[in-house]
Amino acid sequence: MAIQIRNLVKSYGELLAVDNLDFDVARTECFGLLGPNGAGKTTTMKIIYGKALPSPNKDTVIDIFGYHPRKDALIIKAFSGIVPQQDNLDSELNVTDNLLIYSRFYGMKARDAKSRIAELLDFMELQDKAKVKIRELSGGMQRRLTIARALINKPKLLILDEPTTGLDPQVRHLIWNKIRELKEMGVTVLLTTHYMEEAFQICDRIIIMDKGRKILEGKPHQLLSANLEAYVMEIYGATKERIADSPYINRSGIRHESYQDTMFVYSNDSEKLSGCAEALHISDYHIRQANLEDLFLKVTGRGLNELQ
Repeated sequence: MAIQIRNLVKSYGELLAVDNLDFDVARTECFGLLGPNGAGKTTTMKIIYGKALPSPNKDTVIDIFGYHPRKDALIIKAFSGIVPQQDNLDSELNVTDNLLIYSRFYGMKARDAKSRIAELLDFMELQDKAKVKIRELSGGMQRRLTIARALINKPKLLILDEPTTGLDPQVRHLIWNKIRELKEMGVTVLLTTHYMEEAFQICDRIIIMDKGRKILEGKPHQLLSANLEAYVMEIYGATKERIADSPYINRSGIRHESYQDTMFVYSNDSEKLSGCAEALHISDYHIRQANLEDLFLKVTGRGLNELQ
């Protein structure tokens, strides 16, 4: 086992940020913490890599490859790579110098560091940006460089906090592919995200968090099939109020719920949803496959992008 967490608690005054959290991460697994901003994902990460301390609790267990962040922080940092939520590169230096300076924290010899930097720039498809200053890079390039920096020490544990937030789809997919490649190289990956597609695409298992608590845990596709209908019809605008009170909906037993200005109608039969739309003379609607965001809405009553 790479990571074992039991009864993890973290309070900030009256705010309970992490509430008796339990989970395990297997070696070479990509494990995701999924939830909205304020769910406790980043706090959990910081405790794992030693940047924050858990609140006192005699039942808490934190095991990171056999080490504890409080007693063995330097050891854990030596075999871990950290990608924070916000890039913190030195904007006055170029790409190579940013990596070279970071390599010194691990005591790497200059020759070894330069060789590793060349490997990483090639891996993250930044080889033609080696001498470019950070302020001249796009946001996506800076994010890729931050990931390259986290890999300088050839970590066996890679921790990524919201790795693709704010990036365009092309860069997001490139990073997903790199995470898959790292797994194949034997790296254990722990990441946080509020992108349901990201969790579904790259995570072997996830936990869904809300208000510091674990709501669900499992493989993404299994969580969907066990807890949610296969298809969703979204109905927009004022139409949803009329539909909510419709005898047709109530007689058919089709599950439905409203969130903000949209009604969600669920069924395992997409044709049944189409028939429902036709019978109720609905024109402004969309039928799609259910996803993790629908699951989160079902179990919490809130959206993944909603602030706490």
